[in-house]
Amino acid sequence: MSSNQTRRINTGVLQADLDAQVALAAMTDYKPANAAYSAANVTAALTAMQAAQQAEIRAQVALDTARDAAAAAEWRFHEVMLGAKDQVIAQYGKSSDQLQALGLKKKAEYKRPARTVKAG
Repeated sequence: MSSNQTRRINTGVLQADLDAQVALAAMTDYKPANAAYSAANVTAALTAMQAAQQAEIRAQVALDTARDAAAAAEWRFHEVMLGAKDQVIAQYGKSSDQLQALGLKKKAEYKRPARTVKAG
């Protein structure tokens, strides 16, 4: 038995366990000395594992759906804010304090291009 039971079981090992469970279920005379390992308990553990895996898949689908909805909402908000910034420029002008309040630079704050002199 592994000491770290928080990590997932290797798929090859898990498939071997599933194959062994099918073979065990076919044994009609299987009577273990320890009742914890009876065919009924093995079947119950298999059913519990399958239910947990299905719950994990449903949760992953819900997470993917929620992530997509959040991304769509973020893009919608971003597009609306870009439009609102354009409207502030249209209403107040390119050098207004309102523009600066939105985190944009006033027109006067941009550095003017310097004239370059060609050597020649």
